[in-house]
Amino acid sequence: MIFIVVLASVLIAGVTIYQYKEQAEDYHKEYLERKEDQLNAQIDYILKNTTWEVKTENLMYILEYKNAIYEASDVLDINFNVYDLEGNLIISSKPRIGLDETNNQLDQSIIHGLASSFTKRYIEKTKAAGDRFQSSYSYILDPKFKPIGILHIPYYEDDTFNNSELKEFLLRLGAVYLILLALAVMLAYVISKYITRSLKAISEKLYQTRLSKQNQKIYLDDPSEEIGALVNAYNGMVDELENSATLLAKSEREQAWREMAKQVAHEIKNPLTPMRLSVQNFQRKFDPDDENASNKINEFSKTLIQQIDTMSNIASAFGSFANMPAQQNETLNVIEVVRLSVDIFNEDYIKFFSEEKEIIAKLDRTQLIRIITNLVKNATQALAPDREPKIVVNVYSDKDLVKISVADNGIGIAPENQEKIFEPKFTTKTSGMGLGLGMVKNIVETYNGHICMSSVLGKGTVFTVSFPKFKEKSE
Repeated sequence: MIFIVVLASVLIAGVTIYQYKEQAEDYHKEYLERKEDQLNAQIDYILKNTTWEVKTENLMYILEYKNAIYEASDVLDINFNVYDLEGNLIISSKPRIGLDETNNQLDQSIIHGLASSFTKRYIEKTKAAGDRFQSSYSYILDPKFKPIGILHIPYYEDDTFNNSELKEFLLRLGAVYLILLALAVMLAYVISKYITRSLKAISEKLYQTRLSKQNQKIYLDDPSEEIGALVNAYNGMVDELENSATLLAKSEREQAWREMAKQVAHEIKNPLTPMRLSVQNFQRKFDPDDENASNKINEFSKTLIQQIDTMSNIASAFGSFANMPAQQNETLNVIEVVRLSVDIFNEDYIKFFSEEKEIIAKLDRTQLIRIITNLVKNATQALAPDREPKIVVNVYSDKDLVKISVADNGIGIAPENQEKIFEPKFTTKTSGMGLGLGMVKNIVETYNGHICMSSVLGKGTVFTVSFPKFKEKSE
């Protein structure tokens, strides 16, 4: 808008200047033609009423008779010169002013230009000291329309009045456009604020849009047509995104249950196969009269009990992973709970360490014990047989967090496996289902905590769990 106003002012100023220039040129042209026609009419009148023979040699006497030439100059308010057909000055309306040689003799180009002109009229335009001049040349005709002289009318183009009018008009036009420019700036500011307000609201909503959460629609009061179309498109996208998220969540749940069912079926089939083989073998080879029958029955029973215990452990592991921990939010001394959890293990190489006596957090005691138990058990299973085992459990404060670290000097975790360590079903051990760390991560994140791991292959691993400390509300 500002650009259009400025451009319009420049264009209109340019057109105005051009128009004034054209108008001035037309005025000077018409003025000179009018004066020339009047002077020619006056000279024709003089020639018709003279007693002298009308010819070139008598022009000076005819025009000077009774000061006729001077009267014509005064009446018409114009100066002029009369030349013969060769370009020699015969008489001037200003005889008292001395004339130089240039004025006394016409240039031959002027004579030729006048002779070749269809209208028998020749105009010469010149500039001197920044001023513009016009000179009109035409033939003086006798009563038989035969040229007997050349009439020269010099004319000074005085544009003082036009320039003054132009300057005054441009000043008024500039004042008007300054007002329009100020209005355009204010209007552009208001419109831009109105547009950017709507666009800012839309951009903030777009920035906050996530597939994993419920997104809010945009509602604007009296939006423009373009902004309204954009808002409607965004709201439609939010609806589609919500439907897609619902379908995706449903698909993920179904896929998770399918994977869980496959894993459960696989793990249960493993002990069932040896149980079936044991029963079939016992049925085929058992002899009640055998003197070792009692021992064989005991062996058979132990095998079945062992496989049944394996199936029970599988069911317990899947049950622990599937059950989401409830937030009991007990106010606990984390150091004391962790110490009691470590004391469950009787191994001398498992050490507990803390420089503080009390760190308070709101957690579930049972779930915290489960976390420590799983991490320590994993550490014991990762110990290296070729070195003295060592596991250290440390509890400490870090600003607004309580941190629990479980470090071992075991075999470590390969770099390619470190990103998968918390995924359900992933395990590097020959036994177990790989659900322990997944369950620990699930519990930790339920209480707004965080778990991370660092490991060096062949040297050991450190798991660190962080929870927010308990803050008492000030009265």
